[in-house]
Order: sequence, then structure tokens, then C-alpha cells
Amino acid sequence: MLKKNDEKINGFLFVIVLPLLLFAMSYYGFESSYTRLKTSERPPDFLFSSVYAYRVIPNYLSVQMTELVYYSINGPFSFFKDFLTKNGTPFYHGLFLMNSFFFVLCSVLLNKILQFKAAFSSVDIRRIVHLMSIFFIVITQYAPTNCDTIALFCYLSGVFLTLKYLHEQKKQYYYILIVLIVVSTFVRETACLNIAFFAAVFFNLKDLEQRKYQSVLKIIPLIIAFLIPYLGLRKFITLEEATFVEGFYIDRNFSSPFNLAGLIFAIVVLYFIYRLCIDKENRLIFQKYIFFSLPYLIMITLVGLFWEVRLFLPLILTGIIIAFHHLKQLQRFS
Repeated sequence: MLKKNDEKINGFLFVIVLPLLLFAMSYYGFESSYTRLKTSERPPDFLFSSVYAYRVIPNYLSVQMTELVYYSINGPFSFFKDFLTKNGTPFYHGLFLMNSFFFVLCSVLLNKILQFKAAFSSVDIRRIVHLMSIFFIVITQYAPTNCDTIALFCYLSGVFLTLKYLHEQKKQYYYILIVLIVVSTFVRETACLNIAFFAAVFFNLKDLEQRKYQSVLKIIPLIIAFLIPYLGLRKFITLEEATFVEGFYIDRNFSSPFNLAGLIFAIVVLYFIYRLCIDKENRLIFQKYIFFSLPYLIMITLVGLFWEVRLFLPLILTGIIIAFHHLKQLQRFS
């Protein structure tokens, strides 16, 4: 009984408390030269214009969290007002609370995923892998936004559902995944990567050669689940400032030392993660995932900035999950 209690306490400290402390350090321990969100009293106007206008759920939560923090520091928690005012604005504190909540959920999900059909039995190894994943999330927060941790939580939820569906073959996981993609498209375009992961796991060229199209037919509803809300948002949100993309930065990506450093960072990390895939089945899944993620990578190259390595984060975490997931005995990859 005491041993079980110790395991629960250790799990709580490792999965929730430690990641939360690291996250707080990244928001309050040092200041980013990339953003100036600490000086914004209210959600900035740019969140409701350009491409950010389509991220409906994070924007709504940002407004609500800002109001909640503003009410709290001027009401029941007024004794903290001086301290909080010196270290940020209601918007920034609300951003931290919102992001830290979904970050903790990401940590819990990662813990569940790494426990599920893991290719290793050692708790120590699992914790090292989990801690490595957490550090990757934390270091990308030098460019904090109101949508990345929510989008990451939605994405990891999709990864978990895909793996559950793979191993247990229960259709409810597939249907929940479809609903999740619809909802997460209102968060960020990262929702499309759930399609890439599902396709990497289930798509098999041998099936096409044998004229078996079941894997393709399973992918189509996921694509539709992404496209309908994605295109619907762009039809109904018709602000003059709202555009499909914020700008085209391909020239800056290959001319700026910072952006080139971000690209090299992503390539090196993904390379080493690929090297961790000991079994050929895992390497095959990883290769297919990168292939199906090419539309996302192309969009990053065209309209994103490589220096914002948070854009590569879903691929990095997925690579870690694939490398340490037990796939060897699945006949589909033989």
C-alpha cells in the first residue's frame, strides 16, 4: 500500500509538478527577445486579424482568461496585485495560466502514450524519454502564443486515439478522432498532422498493390473532417485583415542566420530521433509520417519562420513516440 502511494506521489511530481515548474521558468524566469506580450494589457489586435482570426477557440479563451485574471487581481486576490503587475499584464498572466493548463494535459497524455505498448519496460527509461519530450516543449516557449499548447494537446490526443484504434480495433476511437480533428481545426492548422500520423500508421503500399483500399477509405473522412471547418472558417470570417496566411517568408527562411539555425535544429533532432528507431517497422512508420507531413512542412517553409521551432514540435514529439512504441509484432508492417 505504501509502495503504491509512493508511486502515485512520484508520478504526480514527475508528470505534473516538475513540468509545471519548468514551464513557469520559461515564462517568468527569463524574457524572450522574440515577443513583447508582457506589455499587452488586453489580447492584442493581431489575434483577431490575419491568419490568427481563424484560431477561434484560443482567441475566445484568451479573452476570457484575461477577464478572469483582471477580476481576480482586482478582487479576491488583490493582495497579489503588486507582485503580478511587476511581472506581467492580465493578458500575459492569463496566457500563462491557459497554456500551462494544456501543457500539463500534454504531459499527462505523453505519460499515457509512453506507457501504452512501449518498446521498453524500464520505468527509468520511460521517465527519461518523457522528460526529454517535456524539455522540447518548454524550450520552444521563447515564442509564446495562445494556440500552440492547446493545439499540441489536441494533436497528442489524436495520436493517442490512433494508437488505441490500432491496437484495440474499436471503432469508437476512430469516430472520436474524426470529431477531434473537426474541433482542433478551430484551434490551429496543426490538426492536419493527425491525418498524417493516422496515414503513416495505417497506409500500406502492399494493400494498394493487392487492390485493397480500406486504409485509403479510412483516411478520407479524416481529410473531410479537416477541410470542412478549415474552408468554412475562411468563408464566414470575412474581415478585410483576415487572410489565409500572414505573409510569405521563404526568402527570410534561407537568408536569416536565425531561421537557418532553426531549420538545422529541426533536421538534427529528427535525424537523431530516427536513429533511435531500432526496428525497421518503426523506421518505416517514421518515414511515412514525414512523407505525409510534407504539405505541413511546405507551408512552414512558405509562410512560417524556421526560427519558431515550435512549428516542428509535433513532428519531434511524434518521432519520439514512434521510436519508443512497440510495433514489431504487428503483421501489418511485416
